[in-house]
Amino acid sequence: MLLAIDVGNTHTVCGVWDGKAWLAIWRRATNTQDTEDEVAVWLKGVFDLAGIPWAVDAAICGSVVPAIDKVWSKAVEAWLTVPLRFLKSGAEVGLPVTYNPPTAVGADRIANALAALERFKAPIIVVDFGTATTFDTIDRNGTYVGGAILTGVTLSSQALFDKAAKLPRVEYVPPEHAIGTNTVESLQSGIMFGYAGAIDALAGRINKELGGGATILATGGLGGMFVGLCESLTSYEPNLTLDGLVVASNRLASAL
Repeated sequence: MLLAIDVGNTHTVCGVWDGKAWLAIWRRATNTQDTEDEVAVWLKGVFDLAGIPWAVDAAICGSVVPAIDKVWSKAVEAWLTVPLRFLKSGAEVGLPVTYNPPTAVGADRIANALAALERFKAPIIVVDFGTATTFDTIDRNGTYVGGAILTGVTLSSQALFDKAAKLPRVEYVPPEHAIGTNTVESLQSGIMFGYAGAIDALAGRINKELGGGATILATGGLGGMFVGLCESLTSYEPNLTLDGLVVASNRLASAL
């Protein structure tokens, strides 16, 4: 079995892969103050709750929070007694990257590209809804060429709520109409429809630069709710980053 760990700025997602399917996937807040023992206690707890034996054959991590990498590495090596491998670059897993510099592409974006290329024909645009919303772009040759980075919907709306004293916090659900008849509906219209429009505009521009015909996917925590709102998004792949870590683990293992 493989333990895959996707460490993001806001959440860390862990999954156990048995070679055919995910046995369980868990999400927790990313906290750079955690110790390896605290991480291990949480991990052992969710293994037990899912009825999964406390043992894996390998472990891989894609992290965009370097400050917590050693914590996860020590926890996995001490308590599961396997080394934790980190996905660092496209070159080590056979993904051509022309981004400048190639090492600036985050592990999550590399994993997204790997998983997308396993399932879909290039060109591909992966829209990952996280702390930031990233557009991962793969050209017709299967090369990761770059993309765009947009402020995440939660982060941008949180700034609005914090700076405007009279505006209430609202649920991230689309109202029935774009014309809000009260403050809550007006906020939901601006946040949901406005953000969906931004996604479509960026995806459309990127697709045009690729020559058209790109498959445009959504992933990330909030991705599912935007598939129906965005005309450009064709499907929601909630586990795409973890799936890419499985591909990366297999390729790293074969390179040994």
